[in-house]
Amino acid sequence: MVRPADSGPEFDMPASYRISFRGYLHQAWSDRLNGMKIATCDEASEEQVTVLSGRLPDQAALLGVLITLYNLHFPLLSVEVVMDG
Repeated sequence: MVRPADSGPEFDMPASYRISFRGYLHQAWSDRLNGMKIATCDEASEEQVTVLSGRLPDQAALLGVLITLYNLHFPLLSVEVVMDG
């Protein structure tokens, strides 16, 4: 299969991600989330929003992070690929 060069990350290659969800997650969870940086900020509303950012080795690692957030009952707001460069 041929893919355009700018079509996003490969399935089995490293990529940087930014994942936003509603709620608070303590910094201690970073190790369990492949070392992703955890930043919590208050949105304009009364609800806290947490943003995970960092480089993951492949999309299997991304899935592991998303499953962890799901198991902790955090509602996802966005999952973005952050293009390096």
